[in-house]
Amino acid sequence: MNMLAETAVNLEFNPMAFVDNLKYMGIGMLVIFVIIGIIILATKLVSSIKSK
Repeated sequence: MNMLAETAVNLEFNPMAFVDNLKYMGIGMLVIFVIIGIIILATKLVSSIKSK
């Protein structure tokens, strides 16, 4: 039996694993939005300094 077939045999369907990981996905999305906000604010700050 090849490696791919052995791996496929051991797969399980566990919907609670998805539910348990929602907290971590939410934290990751929050961090991404915060970083994007910081980049936007830094860009506006540099733009206002350059225009003066």
